[in-house]
Amino acid sequence: MGNKLCVFGSFFEDLCGRGPYLPKPGETLIGSDFTYGPGGKGSNQAVAAKRAGADVTMITKIGNDPYGELILKFYEQEGINKEHIFIDEENPTGIALILVDENTAENAILVVPGACHNITKENVKSVKQVISQSSFLITQLEVNIDATYQAIDIAYQNHVSVILNPAPAQKLEEKVYEKINYITPNETEAEILTGIKTDSMENIKKAANWLFDRGVKNVIITLGKTGVYIKTAKIEQLIPSFKVNAIDTTGAGDSFNGCLAVALLEGKDIIKATIFAQAGAALSVTRTGAAQSMAFREEIENFLNQI
Repeated sequence: MGNKLCVFGSFFEDLCGRGPYLPKPGETLIGSDFTYGPGGKGSNQAVAAKRAGADVTMITKIGNDPYGELILKFYEQEGINKEHIFIDEENPTGIALILVDENTAENAILVVPGACHNITKENVKSVKQVISQSSFLITQLEVNIDATYQAIDIAYQNHVSVILNPAPAQKLEEKVYEKINYITPNETEAEILTGIKTDSMENIKKAANWLFDRGVKNVIITLGKTGVYIKTAKIEQLIPSFKVNAIDTTGAGDSFNGCLAVALLEGKDIIKATIFAQAGAALSVTRTGAAQSMAFREEIENFLNQI
Protein backbone atom coordinates (compact mmCIF):
# COMPACT_ATOMS: atom_id res chain seq x y z
CA MET A 1 0.00 0.00 0.00
CA GLY A 2 1.45 3.36 -1.01
CA ASN A 3 1.41 6.59 0.96
CA LYS A 4 -1.13 8.07 -1.45
CA LEU A 5 -4.57 9.65 -1.42
CA CYS A 6 -7.25 8.57 -3.90
CA VAL A 7 -10.22 10.88 -4.45
CA PHE A 8 -13.29 9.26 -6.00
CA GLY A 9 -15.96 11.81 -6.79
CA SER A 10 -17.32 14.66 -8.79
CA PHE A 11 -16.06 17.35 -11.08
CA PHE A 12 -18.33 20.22 -12.07
CA GLU A 13 -17.58 23.47 -13.80
CA ASP A 14 -18.63 26.21 -11.37
CA LEU A 15 -20.56 29.14 -12.82
CA CYS A 16 -20.74 31.70 -10.02
CA GLY A 17 -22.65 34.99 -9.75
CA ARG A 18 -22.39 37.43 -6.84
CA GLY A 19 -25.07 39.88 -5.77
CA PRO A 20 -26.34 41.95 -2.82
CA TYR A 21 -28.46 39.05 -1.54
CA LEU A 22 -29.80 35.66 -2.68
CA PRO A 23 -32.82 36.24 -4.94
CA LYS A 24 -36.24 35.04 -3.83
CA PRO A 25 -38.25 32.61 -6.02
CA GLY A 26 -39.40 34.42 -9.15
CA GLU A 27 -37.10 37.40 -8.55
CA THR A 28 -34.59 38.71 -11.07
CA LEU A 29 -31.61 40.37 -9.41
CA ILE A 30 -28.77 42.38 -10.94
CA GLY A 31 -25.45 40.87 -9.89
CA SER A 32 -22.07 42.50 -9.39
CA ASP A 33 -19.68 39.81 -10.59
CA PHE A 34 -19.47 36.53 -12.54
CA THR A 35 -16.69 33.95 -12.50
CA TYR A 36 -16.26 30.39 -13.70
CA GLY A 37 -13.78 27.69 -12.82
CA PRO A 38 -13.23 24.11 -11.65
CA GLY A 39 -15.49 22.78 -8.90
CA GLY A 40 -17.40 19.77 -7.64
CA LYS A 41 -16.84 18.33 -4.18
CA GLY A 42 -14.53 15.56 -5.28
CA SER A 43 -12.40 17.80 -7.45
CA ASN A 44 -12.26 20.57 -4.84
CA GLN A 45 -11.13 18.08 -2.19
CA ALA A 46 -8.45 16.74 -4.52
CA VAL A 47 -7.13 20.27 -5.11
CA ALA A 48 -7.20 21.09 -1.40
CA ALA A 49 -5.32 17.88 -0.58
CA LYS A 50 -2.73 18.38 -3.32
CA ARG A 51 -2.03 21.97 -2.29
CA ALA A 52 -1.77 20.84 1.34
CA GLY A 53 0.90 18.32 0.45
CA ALA A 54 -0.61 14.97 -0.62
CA ASP A 55 0.16 12.75 -3.59
CA VAL A 56 -3.34 12.77 -5.13
CA THR A 57 -5.05 10.67 -7.80
CA MET A 58 -8.47 11.90 -8.95
CA ILE A 59 -11.10 9.49 -10.28
CA THR A 60 -14.12 11.11 -11.93
CA LYS A 61 -16.00 11.27 -15.22
CA ILE A 62 -16.31 14.25 -17.54
CA GLY A 63 -17.89 14.99 -20.89
CA ASN A 64 -16.08 15.29 -24.19
CA ASP A 65 -16.61 19.05 -24.25
CA PRO A 66 -14.84 22.37 -23.50
CA TYR A 67 -15.52 22.16 -19.74
CA GLY A 68 -13.92 18.73 -19.67
CA GLU A 69 -10.87 20.07 -21.49
CA LEU A 70 -10.57 22.88 -18.96
CA ILE A 71 -10.38 20.54 -15.98
CA LEU A 72 -7.75 18.31 -17.58
CA LYS A 73 -5.56 21.37 -18.12
CA PHE A 74 -6.21 22.55 -14.58
CA TYR A 75 -5.21 19.18 -13.05
CA GLU A 76 -2.03 19.25 -15.09
CA GLN A 77 -1.20 22.66 -13.67
CA GLU A 78 -1.97 21.51 -10.11
CA GLY A 79 0.04 18.29 -10.40
CA ILE A 80 -2.95 16.00 -9.80
CA ASN A 81 -2.83 12.55 -11.39
CA LYS A 82 -5.47 12.60 -14.15
CA GLU A 83 -4.80 9.17 -15.69
CA HIS A 84 -8.01 7.71 -14.27
CA ILE A 85 -10.51 10.33 -15.42
CA PHE A 86 -13.15 8.77 -17.65
CA ILE A 87 -14.55 10.51 -20.73
CA ASP A 88 -18.30 10.24 -21.39
CA GLU A 89 -19.15 10.55 -25.09
CA GLU A 90 -22.90 10.92 -24.45
CA ASN A 91 -23.31 13.11 -21.35
CA PRO A 92 -21.88 16.58 -20.80
CA THR A 93 -19.47 17.60 -18.06
CA GLY A 94 -21.36 18.46 -14.87
CA ILE A 95 -21.96 22.07 -13.91
CA ALA A 96 -22.79 23.90 -10.69
CA LEU A 97 -24.76 27.15 -10.74
CA ILE A 98 -23.70 29.15 -7.68
CA LEU A 99 -25.22 32.30 -6.23
CA VAL A 100 -23.25 34.16 -3.55
CA ASP A 101 -24.52 36.88 -1.21
CA GLU A 102 -21.64 39.37 -1.28
CA ASN A 103 -22.67 40.80 2.11
CA THR A 104 -22.96 37.61 4.15
CA ALA A 105 -20.84 35.20 2.01
CA GLU A 106 -23.70 32.68 2.12
CA ASN A 107 -24.46 30.75 -1.06
CA ALA A 108 -27.09 28.71 -2.90
CA ILE A 109 -26.01 26.02 -5.37
CA LEU A 110 -27.80 24.05 -8.10
CA VAL A 111 -25.82 21.06 -9.40
CA VAL A 112 -26.43 19.34 -12.76
CA PRO A 113 -24.16 16.26 -12.47
CA GLY A 114 -24.00 15.24 -16.14
CA ALA A 115 -21.26 12.67 -16.79
CA CYS A 116 -20.56 12.23 -13.05
CA HIS A 117 -23.83 10.35 -12.68
CA ASN A 118 -22.79 7.88 -15.35
CA ILE A 119 -19.79 6.19 -13.71
CA THR A 120 -20.28 2.52 -14.53
CA LYS A 121 -19.40 -0.70 -12.71
CA GLU A 122 -16.82 -1.34 -15.41
CA ASN A 123 -15.28 2.08 -14.78
CA VAL A 124 -14.94 1.34 -11.06
CA LYS A 125 -13.54 -2.15 -11.67
CA SER A 126 -10.85 -0.65 -13.88
CA VAL A 127 -9.54 1.53 -11.02
CA LYS A 128 -9.56 -1.22 -8.38
CA GLN A 129 -5.76 -1.34 -8.28
CA VAL A 130 -5.50 2.43 -7.91
CA ILE A 131 -7.84 2.45 -4.92
CA SER A 132 -6.34 -0.64 -3.29
CA GLN A 133 -2.79 0.75 -3.50
CA SER A 134 -3.73 4.00 -1.77
CA SER A 135 -3.53 4.72 1.96
CA PHE A 136 -6.78 6.69 2.04
CA LEU A 137 -9.87 6.95 -0.14
CA ILE A 138 -11.97 10.08 0.16
CA THR A 139 -15.39 10.17 -1.47
CA GLN A 140 -18.68 12.07 -1.40
CA LEU A 141 -22.25 11.64 -2.68
CA GLU A 142 -22.24 13.73 -5.88
CA VAL A 143 -21.74 10.80 -8.27
CA ASN A 144 -24.14 7.88 -8.73
CA ILE A 145 -24.45 6.08 -5.40
CA ASP A 146 -23.87 2.55 -6.71
CA ALA A 147 -20.45 3.60 -8.00
CA THR A 148 -19.65 5.21 -4.65
CA TYR A 149 -20.63 2.04 -2.76
CA GLN A 150 -18.47 0.00 -5.11
CA ALA A 151 -15.44 2.23 -4.52
CA ILE A 152 -15.95 2.05 -0.74
CA ASP A 153 -16.19 -1.75 -0.95
CA ILE A 154 -12.90 -1.96 -2.80
CA ALA A 155 -11.20 0.23 -0.20
CA TYR A 156 -12.70 -1.72 2.70
CA GLN A 157 -11.69 -5.10 1.26
CA ASN A 158 -8.11 -3.86 0.81
CA HIS A 159 -7.76 -2.19 4.22
CA VAL A 160 -7.70 1.32 2.76
CA SER A 161 -9.03 3.95 5.19
CA VAL A 162 -12.25 5.56 3.94
CA ILE A 163 -13.25 9.18 4.51
CA LEU A 164 -16.87 9.79 3.50
CA ASN A 165 -18.06 13.36 3.16
CA PRO A 166 -21.83 12.62 2.92
CA ALA A 167 -22.75 15.58 0.75
CA PRO A 168 -25.20 16.25 -0.69
CA ALA A 169 -26.81 14.17 2.06
CA GLN A 170 -29.04 11.19 1.38
CA LYS A 171 -30.06 8.10 3.30
CA LEU A 172 -27.40 5.41 3.08
CA GLU A 173 -27.54 1.64 3.26
CA GLU A 174 -26.99 0.53 6.86
CA LYS A 175 -24.21 -1.86 5.90
CA VAL A 176 -22.01 0.92 4.50
CA TYR A 177 -21.39 2.60 7.87
CA GLU A 178 -19.12 -0.13 9.21
CA LYS A 179 -16.86 0.36 6.19
CA ILE A 180 -16.25 4.03 6.96
CA ASN A 181 -13.28 5.13 9.03
CA TYR A 182 -14.16 8.83 9.08
CA ILE A 183 -17.49 10.49 8.26
CA THR A 184 -17.66 14.29 7.95
CA PRO A 185 -21.21 15.67 7.68
CA ASN A 186 -22.21 19.20 8.55
CA GLU A 187 -25.14 19.60 10.93
CA THR A 188 -27.74 19.56 8.12
CA GLU A 189 -26.27 16.44 6.57
CA ALA A 190 -26.04 14.74 9.97
CA GLU A 191 -29.75 15.42 10.49
CA ILE A 192 -30.67 13.92 7.12
CA LEU A 193 -28.53 10.83 7.73
CA THR A 194 -29.77 10.15 11.25
CA GLY A 195 -33.26 11.68 11.40
CA ILE A 196 -32.19 13.52 14.57
CA LYS A 197 -32.73 17.30 14.59
CA THR A 198 -29.35 18.95 15.08
CA ASP A 199 -30.71 22.12 16.66
CA SER A 200 -28.69 21.85 19.88
CA MET A 201 -25.34 20.51 21.02
CA GLU A 202 -27.15 17.75 22.88
CA ASN A 203 -28.81 16.59 19.66
CA ILE A 204 -25.58 16.92 17.69
CA LYS A 205 -24.04 14.51 20.18
CA LYS A 206 -27.00 12.16 19.71
CA ALA A 207 -26.53 12.28 15.92
CA ALA A 208 -22.83 11.54 16.32
CA ASN A 209 -23.63 8.58 18.58
CA TRP A 210 -26.17 7.30 16.02
CA LEU A 211 -23.45 7.20 13.35
CA PHE A 212 -20.88 5.75 15.73
CA ASP A 213 -23.26 3.02 16.87
CA ARG A 214 -23.70 1.91 13.25
CA GLY A 215 -20.02 1.21 12.86
CA VAL A 216 -18.35 4.46 11.78
CA LYS A 217 -14.97 4.56 13.52
CA ASN A 218 -14.66 8.35 13.77
CA VAL A 219 -17.47 10.92 13.49
CA ILE A 220 -16.54 14.52 12.64
CA ILE A 221 -19.51 16.93 12.41
CA THR A 222 -18.66 20.39 11.08
CA LEU A 223 -20.71 23.19 12.64
CA GLY A 224 -19.65 26.29 10.70
CA LYS A 225 -18.74 29.19 12.97
CA THR A 226 -19.32 27.04 16.07
CA GLY A 227 -16.51 24.64 15.24
CA VAL A 228 -16.21 20.87 14.80
CA TYR A 229 -17.60 18.13 17.03
CA ILE A 230 -15.59 14.89 17.20
CA LYS A 231 -16.81 11.52 18.43
CA THR A 232 -14.55 8.45 18.61
CA ALA A 233 -14.25 5.49 20.94
CA LYS A 234 -12.08 7.62 23.25
CA ILE A 235 -12.91 11.25 22.40
CA GLU A 236 -15.99 13.48 22.53
CA GLN A 237 -14.88 17.05 21.93
CA LEU A 238 -15.92 20.35 20.36
CA ILE A 239 -13.05 22.17 18.68
CA PRO A 240 -13.81 25.89 18.20
CA SER A 241 -13.49 27.41 14.74
CA PHE A 242 -10.98 30.07 13.71
CA LYS A 243 -12.31 33.61 13.38
CA VAL A 244 -11.67 35.11 9.94
CA ASN A 245 -13.27 37.67 7.64
CA ALA A 246 -15.30 35.38 5.35
CA ILE A 247 -16.16 36.67 1.89
CA ASP A 248 -17.21 33.42 0.14
CA THR A 249 -18.01 30.13 1.90
CA THR A 250 -18.15 28.12 -1.35
CA GLY A 251 -15.83 25.14 -1.04
CA ALA A 252 -15.08 25.56 2.68
CA GLY A 253 -16.26 22.04 3.50
CA ASP A 254 -14.25 20.65 0.62
CA SER A 255 -11.14 22.41 1.86
CA PHE A 256 -11.75 20.94 5.32
CA ASN A 257 -12.07 17.40 3.96
CA GLY A 258 -9.06 17.60 1.66
CA CYS A 259 -6.83 19.00 4.40
CA LEU A 260 -8.17 16.50 6.93
CA ALA A 261 -7.18 13.66 4.62
CA VAL A 262 -3.66 15.05 4.27
CA ALA A 263 -3.18 15.41 8.01
CA LEU A 264 -4.47 11.90 8.71
CA LEU A 265 -2.34 10.52 5.89
CA GLU A 266 0.70 12.07 7.57
CA GLY A 267 -0.12 10.38 10.86
CA LYS A 268 -1.55 13.28 12.83
CA ASP A 269 -4.07 12.32 15.51
CA ILE A 270 -7.71 13.24 14.94
CA ILE A 271 -7.53 16.43 17.05
CA LYS A 272 -4.44 17.81 15.30
CA ALA A 273 -5.79 16.70 11.92
CA THR A 274 -9.06 18.54 12.56
CA ILE A 275 -7.27 21.73 13.57
CA PHE A 276 -5.14 21.54 10.43
CA ALA A 277 -8.30 21.05 8.36
CA GLN A 278 -10.03 23.97 10.08
CA ALA A 279 -7.09 26.20 9.21
CA GLY A 280 -7.32 25.24 5.54
CA ALA A 281 -11.08 25.88 5.54
CA ALA A 282 -10.66 29.23 7.32
CA LEU A 283 -8.20 30.42 4.70
CA SER A 284 -10.46 29.28 1.85
CA VAL A 285 -13.42 31.45 2.93
CA THR A 286 -11.28 34.59 2.82
CA ARG A 287 -11.11 34.20 -0.98
CA THR A 288 -13.62 33.87 -3.79
CA GLY A 289 -14.23 30.71 -5.77
CA ALA A 290 -14.00 27.01 -4.95
CA ALA A 291 -10.88 25.20 -6.17
CA GLN A 292 -9.11 28.52 -6.69
CA SER A 293 -9.57 29.40 -3.01
CA MET A 294 -7.81 26.31 -1.61
CA ALA A 295 -4.80 27.10 0.55
CA PHE A 296 -1.25 25.90 -0.03
CA ARG A 297 0.70 24.03 2.66
CA GLU A 298 2.94 26.97 3.53
CA GLU A 299 -0.09 29.23 4.00
CA ILE A 300 -1.75 26.76 6.37
CA GLU A 301 1.40 26.32 8.43
CA ASN A 302 1.95 30.09 8.63
CA PHE A 303 -1.68 30.58 9.70
CA LEU A 304 -1.34 28.00 12.48
CA ASN A 305 1.97 29.49 13.63
CA GLN A 306 0.37 32.91 14.04
CA ILE A 307 -2.45 31.84 16.39
